[in-house]
Amino acid sequence: MRKIEAKVLLASCEIHRESFFKKAHYNPNASYIKKMDKMIEEALEAGKPKIAYRLVYIESKGDDYVVIEGRKFTSTVLRINLEKVFKVVAYVITCGVELDEWSEKYSGGLDFFFADSIKEEILHNATRRVFSTIDDEFNLGKTANMNPGSLPNWPLTEQKALFSLLGNVKELIGVELLESNLMRPVKSVSGFHFSSDNDYVNCKLCLREKCPGRKAPFCKEEYEKRYKL
Repeated sequence: MRKIEAKVLLASCEIHRESFFKKAHYNPNASYIKKMDKMIEEALEAGKPKIAYRLVYIESKGDDYVVIEGRKFTSTVLRINLEKVFKVVAYVITCGVELDEWSEKYSGGLDFFFADSIKEEILHNATRRVFSTIDDEFNLGKTANMNPGSLPNWPLTEQKALFSLLGNVKELIGVELLESNLMRPVKSVSGFHFSSDNDYVNCKLCLREKCPGRKAPFCKEEYEKRYKL
């Protein structure tokens, strides 16, 4: 059997202080900001966000599924989004075990909340950077992402098949897939990255309108007409 050879990329560990405070609704003049600045400095020193990724090819498509290198992924939304493409980049991106270990000393109260938001921001910035690199590497042009568990139509149980496309992800970048299909470190994200001209964002199909992580408003027309949900 051919050995799977996913690529590993160490992403930049960065936080843009002003935009981070604004996005997280932190008051830059509040008494806790001195503590936040100290935590940010520690996190930037400790953090080593990384990605395991691999270009994989679609072998066949059905009404509500695609088959990628022998693995069947069942989702009407995924199938429709991949209508015009024959290749995707499977990936797992993480804030890194190093940052997870750093945050363990901040286990209670506001400190825990601050550490969690710092890890989230580092993951967000790393994701943006590595996607730009991947787009250039594979000449993907305009792109979109789908993530198992982000919508009921593509459940979290599909994580196992996605991880199998990358080989031993824990050995590669330290991310462990648990029995629950959640990942450890928690601040990790997995999915497919692919060429798209549809401006697809998971949030457009999400009915949880008050989600704090929402990146786009719910689109009833796409939900009902394009994806027939």
